[in-house]
Amino acid sequence: MYLNIGESTVINDEEIIGIFDLDKITVFKTNRNYLSNAQKKGKIKKGTEKLPKSFVICAENGTEKVYLSHLLPSTLLKRNLLDLN
Repeated sequence: MYLNIGESTVINDEEIIGIFDLDKITVFKTNRNYLSNAQKKGKIKKGTEKLPKSFVICAENGTEKVYLSHLLPSTLLKRNLLDLN
C-alpha cells in the first residue's frame, strides 16, 4: 500500500520506519541534531510547502530519507490504518 503524506507526495508504507510529531520530537537536542544532519546530507524531502507538523523516516532501497508533511502524525496513521483494512 501507499501513504499520501500531503499534496502529491506518496510513499510506500512498507518503507516507513517511523512517523513523528515535529513539535514534540524537536524538544531534545539529539533529535534536532538528527534532523540537522539529515538536511545537510540532502536526505530531507519536502512533501509540502506548508508549515510541516510531522516527518516520516523511510528506507528506500537501502537509503534513508526524511519526508516533511503538513499533516499531523495522527492523521497520517489514520490514513495508513484505513489502507490496511
